[in-house]
Amino acid sequence: MAGSLSVDLVAAQPRAGAGGRLIRWALLRLGGVLFVLWAVATITFFALRLIPGDPAEAILGGPGSQASAEALAQARADYGLDQPLFTQYLVYLGHLATGDLGTSYALREPVASVILTNLWPTLLLALLSLVVALAIALGLAVWATRGGRLGAGVGSLLEIVAAAVPHFWLAISLILLFSTTLGWLPPVSVPGPLGLVLPVLTLAIPLAGFLGQVMREALLDAMDSPFVLSARARGEGDGGVFWRHALRHAAIPAIGLVGWAFGALISGAVVVETIFARQGLGRSLLNAVQSRDVPLVIGVLLVVALAYMLVTTLTDLADRVVDPRLRRA
Repeated sequence: MAGSLSVDLVAAQPRAGAGGRLIRWALLRLGGVLFVLWAVATITFFALRLIPGDPAEAILGGPGSQASAEALAQARADYGLDQPLFTQYLVYLGHLATGDLGTSYALREPVASVILTNLWPTLLLALLSLVVALAIALGLAVWATRGGRLGAGVGSLLEIVAAAVPHFWLAISLILLFSTTLGWLPPVSVPGPLGLVLPVLTLAIPLAGFLGQVMREALLDAMDSPFVLSARARGEGDGGVFWRHALRHAAIPAIGLVGWAFGALISGAVVVETIFARQGLGRSLLNAVQSRDVPLVIGVLLVVALAYMLVTTLTDLADRVVDPRLRRA
């Protein structure tokens, strides 16, 4: 009986160790999220204060409002802008700690309400663009890997060109081709699937160029790996080796880049939502920066940073599902 008990204890030790590593990993992730949110709020707060101009003017409608000195003084008092800058910073951090993002200067609405209104359109645009980019990248990588010398050359060229295209140039080119010349799609974003086609392609094509290069190199490395040679020795054909073994290996670096890709899509959304007159966080952020709407700028950046950290965490979990070596580590 004592022997069986000792065996059970020994068998339980790896499970306990794995659970402890998971808890430490989760705590480190949580600490990283909190640090990033604090850094984003701090840097943005002081950077916006360094921009020339009076924030009270933004509260009263901007420099063109011609507000009186009394109205400006009252606005500074109401929003605490008459306090020392560091005191304003500490007060704002205290509000953030309680979940209060403040009130938008320009819109006179709670920042949380403005963000909720614009969050889903941007997330939908980013998620659809990511799916399309991954599909295009996979197609380019497979073509470049299995298409012979010609396929490799053409696929590599398309990846480089796609990765180098600026969003604003691509958006204008797509509008000229599909809206002005062919008349197939609306030049601005409208409700429904058709209004998403051009914005999604504008974001997806450059990202597909980067991801395609990564997946192509991973596929080429995988085809020369020992596990592929072992699969061939067991009698598997080229198609089975490629789709069942090499492609799964090539997905690992692509999954690792999803977090970076999501951040790139959110930054690109500022340009795309402005060009296509689409509602979303990117367009709201641009308008807020132009009007020095400090609470809205910080609120949007905090939400974007939180979403980025969440995506990178899910990406790490997906890596562990795809790659057994990470689970053992």
